Amino acid sequence: MTRNLIVILGDQLSHDISSLKKIDKNHDEILMMEVGDETRYVSHHPKKIILILSAMRHFAHELEENGHKVHYVKLEDKLNTDSFEREILRYYQKLKPKKILVTEPSEYRVQTNLEKLERKIPIEFLNDDRFFCSKTDFSEWAKKQSLFRMENFYRWIRKREKILIDKKGKPEGGQWNYDRDNREKFTKDLKTRRVIKFRNDNITSQVIKLVRRNFSENFGNPEPFWFGVTRKHAKKALKDFVENRLENFGRFQDVMKSDDGFLFHSVLSLYLNIGLLTPREVCKITIKKYEDGDCPINSCEGFIRQIIGWREYVRGIYWMYSPKYSDTNYLNAKGALPDFFWTGDTKLNCLKKCIIQTKDESYAHHIQRLMVTGNFSLISGINPKQICEWYLSVYSDAFEWVELPNTHGMSQFADGGKLGSKPYAASGAYINKMSDYCKSCHYSVKEKTGSSACPFNYLYWDFFIRNKSKLQSNPRLWTVYANIKKMNPNKIKQIRNDSKAFLSENKII
Repeated sequence: MTRNLIVILGDQLSHDISSLKKIDKNHDEILMMEVGDETRYVSHHPKKIILILSAMRHFAHELEENGHKVHYVKLEDKLNTDSFEREILRYYQKLKPKKILVTEPSEYRVQTNLEKLERKIPIEFLNDDRFFCSKTDFSEWAKKQSLFRMENFYRWIRKREKILIDKKGKPEGGQWNYDRDNREKFTKDLKTRRVIKFRNDNITSQVIKLVRRNFSENFGNPEPFWFGVTRKHAKKALKDFVENRLENFGRFQDVMKSDDGFLFHSVLSLYLNIGLLTPREVCKITIKKYEDGDCPINSCEGFIRQIIGWREYVRGIYWMYSPKYSDTNYLNAKGALPDFFWTGDTKLNCLKKCIIQTKDESYAHHIQRLMVTGNFSLISGINPKQICEWYLSVYSDAFEWVELPNTHGMSQFADGGKLGSKPYAASGAYINKMSDYCKSCHYSVKEKTGSSACPFNYLYWDFFIRNKSKLQSNPRLWTVYANIKKMNPNKIKQIRNDSKAFLSENKII
């Protein structure tokens, strides 16, 4: 008789996850499921589906090789009921275990559905200890805060975990934050080392065929597929990053380049977010590189902040405010997501490059997401629900717990400042400074208004003008509103007219 049936979800592919730590090979069995509900709740990029399903199948194979009894439900199995709840119930009735064990799901939607199932059968939820900060710890920290800011959380975690802290309890290098050293501009001679790519084995090839059969209408190209799908692959990707790109990550992390969408970025979020890597091991190897003198403090600290700052902080925000967080719309943005977000067919070269890269790779680095597609959506007044669904659909590292706060809160300011202190709005000048996109654009970044002007320029000012009542009291925006106050009324009229014309032409309003 089965003692425990241990459920492993698609983003829990860690051999030392809490649900597996005390497994009894003789009496406990494992259930893994590919279900239609999860592959279709948004129109996922084919590469995202391939990554998760192939990684799941490889993980199940590893568990079996380690002597575990695994029940694996494939997407096209005839008896597959297409939902976690129904599959767990089916196997509970079939195997009659004493209870179901599952590490807490990462998404509110899944957690809620399993809690409903808990009313029918015995389910025990275990803490997901792959994170530095548990949901309980975050709540305790949050109770002591008058204002939620990532920097405060980041310093608290670093002190608690003794990460980049010297013997005197001070931050390594004397500073907590090296952002000012991490904003170097684009240069023509910028040379990078290519991201490691992996060959597909028979398991992955079979999944690619499955995805082609079932998701041929989804946005994005399934091949060439080169992501790692095993723990071994993920460790190689981590080693490749720290040896070949970490040193320059900090300096050039904001740079965007037309012929290189990866630059010095790690592309490790793919593996972190499904469990093939843990944040602790990523931080450990990064810090060792710094301690060995092979990585400057600004690159080390900048990357560590991505892991224990933004990644852990947004998870805390997500669970603290769910499920109502996604319903907020502080700026009352109602615009429609333009068609070119699905085609890349736009004269705006920066958007074209980032969207086509996303279509091809199911990846864009954080500045492309924040300051190109996100910035455009913000200043154009696109409905935050629509842009959040787009981000959740198109990126292989996107799970709601990490995507929603980053997009809804940080990028779109739809939460009214719960996550960030100000909107991340910028004109074409920023994009021109940090990229080579503007040199090959139909529009002129130097022109501020008119049919030839970069739309980011007039949309930027239009955004602040139309949201004056909500934003003018923000202390970080006083310069913006001081400049608006000095503007000639005719210039303001031109900005409003150009913006309306552009947004109407692209069917955003």
